[in-house]
Amino acid sequence: MAIEVNLDVMLAKRKMSVTELSEKVGITMANISILKNGKAKAIRFSTLEKICEVLDCQPGDIFWYEK
Repeated sequence: MAIEVNLDVMLAKRKMSVTELSEKVGITMANISILKNGKAKAIRFSTLEKICEVLDCQPGDIFWYEK
């Protein structure tokens, strides 16, 4: 997978659990876990926007491209 997910690091930096993030974003813990583990095939911009709002970060803080 060329797109790497750094969500677990951002959660640790913000001292936030997957449960807390899922409640604040409004998606299931299962979907947060799928995203966090790099198993997601896609993400809605609205979901990404809410995650960035809750974690006070930019999309590039969560995702990066690796060849």
